[in-house]
Amino acid sequence: MLRFTKRADYGLMAIHYIAVHDEVGTVSAKRIAEEFAIPPELLAKILQRLAKRRLITSQNGPKGGYVLARLPSEISVGQVVRALEGPINIVSCFDHAGCPQEERCNLRRPVQKIQAAISQMLDSMSLAELAGEDIPALLSIRA
Repeated sequence: MLRFTKRADYGLMAIHYIAVHDEVGTVSAKRIAEEFAIPPELLAKILQRLAKRRLITSQNGPKGGYVLARLPSEISVGQVVRALEGPINIVSCFDHAGCPQEERCNLRRPVQKIQAAISQMLDSMSLAELAGEDIPALLSIRA
């Protein structure tokens, strides 16, 4: 099953929270950690990675915290996930040379197409869109 790691999940929740509260100024790491019950140490590392990739900026001082480095419409979900996890690979063999199944593998090309579609979806969805309630028909899942 394809899943975001906790780091990516928490990172998306945190940056989305920062984006939604952008009009009130900075958002403290403590506030985010309390809101989502995220361990503060883990959240600190996540926010550092997002700041290092210039998706958010930190401001020091008594009213310090984090703000987006760009407009929510200019930051994609894919950028956030890559900042936290590195390249998006749905199978491990794409980032390793010399897979023992490489010569016999009949799924390499189809899986590459799936990976490209997932990457395209993540790259085309902005933080601004995360706030929307519409779920594209393609993503609707019937129980």
